[in-house]
Amino acid sequence: MTTSTRTGSGANAVLAVAPAAPAEAAAHFAARLASYTDVSDVAAALSAGADPGFVLLDSRSTESWEQGHVPGAVHLPTALIPGRAQALLDRSVPVVTYCWGPGCDGAARAALALALLGYPVKEMLGGIEYWIREGFEIETGTGTGPQDTGRRERREPDPLTTPRASASCGC
Repeated sequence: MTTSTRTGSGANAVLAVAPAAPAEAAAHFAARLASYTDVSDVAAALSAGADPGFVLLDSRSTESWEQGHVPGAVHLPTALIPGRAQALLDRSVPVVTYCWGPGCDGAARAALALALLGYPVKEMLGGIEYWIREGFEIETGTGTGPQDTGRRERREPDPLTTPRASASCGC
């Protein structure tokens, strides 16, 4: 990586290390976007009405899944990926993993486990926390039988994470 250090009276914490060269920055951000997506983009793809071209995977525990998950997601806790991924997932379809939120590396661990098994994978930044904070619908319960068909709910969007009057931040 090519960087230079600024010194002197004009230096500040932002520019104490010079920005990467444009080609270096482009390579870095392209690699980052190849590995990550965000909740708004996932929600838009899932709500478009057609096959989104990926499988959304919740890597949390069963208790966490039942507390609330993205409708349509596949539940596969990280520890079970090596033994169950082949039965649940198609290696030709990209997988997007999520866990609790930005303070949890569960989605990264799940993405690593899947990548090591040969699956194309991305991590959904923000996890279920930001899915809920942005006002997207969740399903609670197992949704697996007549006694527990799952309930759907939606909370008001958090104005610190998404605009109130728009479905998109415009990023």
